[in-house]
This record gives sequence, structure tokens and C-alpha cells, in this order.
Amino acid sequence: MNTPLIPRRAPPEAAAAVLSALQSAFGDRISANGALREQHGRGEGLRDLAIPDLVAFPLTTDEVARAVRACAAQRLPVIPFGAGTSLEGHVSAPFGGLTLDLSRMDRILQVNADDLDCRVEAGVTRMQLNRHLRDMGLFFPVDPGADATLGGMVSTRASGTNTVRYGAMREVTLGLTVVTPQGEVITTGGRARKSSAGYDLTRLYCGAEGTLGVITEVQLRLFGTPETISAATCQFETLSGAVNTVIAALQCGIPMARIEFADAATLDSFIRVSKLPGLDPLPTLFLEFHGGPQAVAEQIAQLRAIADEHGGRAFAFAEREEDRNRLWKARHEAYYAGMILNPGMEAMVTDACVPISALAAAIADCDGLARAAGLQAPIVGHVGDGNFHMLILFDPKDPASRDKAEALAQAVSAVSQSHGGTCTGEHGVGLHKLDALVREHGPAIPVMRAIKDALDPLGLMNPGKTVPG
Repeated sequence: MNTPLIPRRAPPEAAAAVLSALQSAFGDRISANGALREQHGRGEGLRDLAIPDLVAFPLTTDEVARAVRACAAQRLPVIPFGAGTSLEGHVSAPFGGLTLDLSRMDRILQVNADDLDCRVEAGVTRMQLNRHLRDMGLFFPVDPGADATLGGMVSTRASGTNTVRYGAMREVTLGLTVVTPQGEVITTGGRARKSSAGYDLTRLYCGAEGTLGVITEVQLRLFGTPETISAATCQFETLSGAVNTVIAALQCGIPMARIEFADAATLDSFIRVSKLPGLDPLPTLFLEFHGGPQAVAEQIAQLRAIADEHGGRAFAFAEREEDRNRLWKARHEAYYAGMILNPGMEAMVTDACVPISALAAAIADCDGLARAAGLQAPIVGHVGDGNFHMLILFDPKDPASRDKAEALAQAVSAVSQSHGGTCTGEHGVGLHKLDALVREHGPAIPVMRAIKDALDPLGLMNPGKTVPG
């Protein structure tokens, strides 16, 4: 096996040459402006900046291919960028390069209502797609909270609040259009719901985080809008009561659409920021039921009986669409709400996922580690699939505080892995979880590296991320 190519920053003349080569085609849609480069030097989460040399806004797959070929000729890195909502440093540019901002590739190309599928450009956001589908009685279910682009959601193998019933991006992505590191355009998959034709390249690019190519179009599964939707909250005196309710509900086979968890500290922030009525700062489940009226009523009755056995109380329902939206808006804004618990702090977000039977123990272990470290770390989670997040607050002006936060984040990954889980359920690896990935998949890392080196021999696609060198 060849020695992996170590990423290096290209010389300044490489960026100048790429700018010159693309200027006539892109016009003012390519720039070396400092402020624009800074805007594209980080995603959500940590404020650490690593800025690119250039930023371009392609409008078509052909323009993406042309830009990638120009970068390959000059050995300049390429960093795909969607909405910038990723949390693991995916869109930063530690080796400089050209950031391809795909947000203007926002056309919905085709909706096949009879077959429940659609094709969109990579810059279409999930909310934009659902607005387009609303009057057709259809919806796209994957909901990571942020209004992320669908290309970015494929790239990070995103999931979210509806995953427990509808699956993650891995399950709903039927096919892709991809620009390879050599600037060629390929398509993977198709509209058929299954295929045994060759290697499953769609799944290879789903979760590759832009390290194997640039996704420009996505073929997606759609679903019919449920006849009845009912949302609810249920509060508990203990964290274990809430988590054990989730475990029991799943073991009983209740087809929940959403089962979200928030601990007491998170509820405190929700109450302050979102003014949610009738809630106390206690461990809380956020629930949603989909189906026909009778089926939903049966699901609710089963869940209430289980919650009662585990100390659940204060069951409250949100039937109207505006009330449901307000409830889920509060849950989706947990990151920003948590920041008000200690103004002036920054946050690291963990992303552990464990088998359901290990969920209560893993959350308790991580909560204990945070308390022992003296760090505020509210917990939320898509607990229906064993996925939970800690928002670790730290003082950015105090290196010791950041070191403690980073140590806790690493420990959370290790705890998850010790319970048979993974260091990342939905946020991806990026820059921040390379060591944890080695711990989780050590013997398989050379295989991952071989795939990267075979498809991207120059090491230009989002270098330094996802696969350790």
C-alpha cells in the first residue's frame, strides 16, 4: 500500500491560478475577499477559524466539475459547504483551498408523487423541500433541527428527531450525482427502492463528509403526510425514569414518530427562552405520534401506561399545528437555549449513540463525569434510537477550562464505545473525532484510508478530516 499523502497548504500562487482560471466563468461568484473567507472558515459549534483561500458559488454540476478540475491542476484543496450548520469542523479549511458554497444550487428538479421520491440539487434545504411538498400531501422526514442543506445532510449521514420511525439519511437516500476529485461527473443509485447492481456507491458517499467527492444532486424517498399527528410532553422526577420509559416503549413496539429527551438543566433553559407553559425544570420527554386517529389514540394510551409505571406525570398535548411547531422549535433550539445557562461561555457538543438497553447507564455515566469535572453539561437526545448529546459549556478565555471540556468530550465518546456504542451517531467525524474513530474502528482504518487514497490520490477533497492519515 502506498504511503498516504499528508495534507499540506498549497502555495499562494496556486489559489491565484485557480482564481484566474475560473474568473471568466464565475465572475463575482468567486472571491478572495477576507470577510467572505472568514464566514466560510467554520461551522456551528466551536469558534475556531480555519479560512479558505477562495470561496466560489457554483450554480450547476458542470460548474462544480470545472472548479474541481482547476483545483486538481494546481493541487489546491476543495471544501464543500452547504448551510454551515455542521458541528465537527467539517467546513473549516485547515490547509486553505477553495470552498465551494453550494447554497445557490437550490432547485427542486423533480417530484414523483406516485412513487414517493424526488430529486433535488444539493443546496436545497429540508424546510424548503417540505414547503414545496406540503400541498401534495407529502413530506421529507429527516429533521436534524437546523435547516441544513440536503447535500450536507447526506455528507454527514444526518438523522434527527424522526429517525426512530422513518430512518436517517442512509435509509432515505436513493441516489446521488457526484463530482469526483478528478472533476468527472458520476451518478449512483437511482429511483428503484432496491438494487443489487455493483458496489453500493450511494452508501459510500453518504457519510463521507466531502472527502471523496462533491455531491451536487440527491434522489430522496418521500412519505405521505400522516392523517393524525399528536405531540406531547411528559415529565419525570428522575433521569432514569424518563430513559427507562423510552426503553420500555421501544421494547413494546410502539411505533413512535419522535421520542426526544431533555434533562432538568435543558428544561430550565427552555422555560427561560421559549416560555413553554406548564413545564417545570425536570427531565422531560418530547413525543410525537403519527397515524390514523384510532392508531394514534392507542399509541398514546400505551405510552401513558408505561410512563405511569416509571414515575411520569404532567402529560400535556399539542394537537394544533402551531402548538406542535412551537414545541419542536424549542427542542431544536436546545443548543442556543443552553448557552444562556452561563452567558459568555462557549460550547462543545458531544454525539454519543448506544444500544437502547445501555442508554440509561451511558447517560448516567456521562452525567457523573460532567459533575465530577465541575462542568455544566445539559443533556438532550434522540433517545428513541439511543442517541444523546451533551452541551459542554467552558470559558473560552481560560485554557484550563477548555482542556477540561475537551477531556470530557473525549470521555463521553469512550463511555459510549464501552457500552457497545459509537462516538458519533449523526454529527460525523470531521476534525474533532479522529482519535475516537481509531479507538472504535482501529483495524478497519487502513481500509478506509485505502478507499480515500484510491479515489482521491492527491488528497485534495476536504483534507485532514473523517479518515485519519
